[in-house]
Amino acid sequence: MDLLDFVETELYFDEPLSTEVSQLLATASAEYGSLEAELALLRASVLSPKHLSVLVALYRYYFYQHRLVAALQVAERALFQVGLRLALPDSWRNLSESAVAAAGEKSMGLLRFYLMVLKSAGYLNLRMGNYEMGQAMLEKLVELDSHDRMGGNALLDVLKK
Repeated sequence: MDLLDFVETELYFDEPLSTEVSQLLATASAEYGSLEAELALLRASVLSPKHLSVLVALYRYYFYQHRLVAALQVAERALFQVGLRLALPDSWRNLSESAVAAAGEKSMGLLRFYLMVLKSAGYLNLRMGNYEMGQAMLEKLVELDSHDRMGGNALLDVLKK
């Protein structure tokens, strides 16, 4: 399956947000780096815990603050939420080409999002010294992405050096 073979698909940020959650995300952006930013993101997460825009904002905040454990926890939440939407197996370890193909039929945009989060989680594990886990995640990504559209091979190449 070619993960770039899609036209006009909804993306995670196309999903509407409530006015309150939108305002909280705007506050977090304006106050970036302060305690107020994190509190706004956490409030947004309480109000809309399954919304992918909220999870992405929270992930990015933690990632750029170098709070990798927290970023990984958010990535795992995102994998779980998207996995539910796409009827994927409970664990990324159990993903198969047929499951990915079925998910692509439902939403190629969400499938690409899922695979990018898997790549991110693999990268975070590598950064934290969890080499076996990070490598396993990236190898699963490469196994499912035969054309390497997600760029998993570049990260695996770093491990080989």
